[in-house]
Amino acid sequence: MMYSCLIVDDNEIERDAIEMHLKKISSLRIVAVCTNGIEAAAFLNKNDVDIVFSDIDMPELSGMSLLKTLKKQPQFVFITSHSHYAAESFNLDAIDFIVKPATFERLLKAANKAIEYIDLKNLVGKETVEEVTQTNADDFFFFRETKGISKLKYDDVIYIESMGDFSKIYTGDDKHVVLVSLKNLEKQLPSHIFRRVHKQYIININHITTLTNHEVHLDFNFTVPISASNRQELLEKSIEKKTLSRFMK
Repeated sequence: MMYSCLIVDDNEIERDAIEMHLKKISSLRIVAVCTNGIEAAAFLNKNDVDIVFSDIDMPELSGMSLLKTLKKQPQFVFITSHSHYAAESFNLDAIDFIVKPATFERLLKAANKAIEYIDLKNLVGKETVEEVTQTNADDFFFFRETKGISKLKYDDVIYIESMGDFSKIYTGDDKHVVLVSLKNLEKQLPSHIFRRVHKQYIININHITTLTNHEVHLDFNFTVPISASNRQELLEKSIEKKTLSRFMK
């Protein structure tokens, strides 16, 4: 299946580089390349597009303003030189955020993420997406999928990633997509085990291997980003309580 995409960037060199990379992805079909937000808005108001790869800093109409103006919103992948836009972009439900230079590998990852989300939205109407149905047990919860209702132990969950209206639950050897937002999952899962470390991620603290200033390394070689405020909260409420002290009181 082919997915239509649009590129918008006011920098010719970067625009051409993104186009060159996306042409290598066989599942994508580039339907337009725009030089600014106004041109992109005009095209998107007349044409259906699956994915938009957009710069943020553009004259007259920024990438974020472009997204806000659209009545029918495609999946947006923001590409920018400024990492501080990340939080705002995810508040707008952008599917991904890339800091320039945008490499082929990073664009491929973003494209696959957008495609997966589009496919999941299409599956909802067919009732084939898994749905969490119970989280009140002591050490496990249930979720619904096509084969029936399955059980997953809390300990088996490594981390959970937001996909807008959906969430993706990662275990050591599998992943499950549930029709529950990360915000609602956070309310249902036990807070002494699961901690929000980023707008898009919840982790199981029992699987932490290393904590750095910007990342959490987990079992099975998983790594997720962590925000400064969430890092401080994680330290205060979870890690420091179990950290060996230099001096005994």
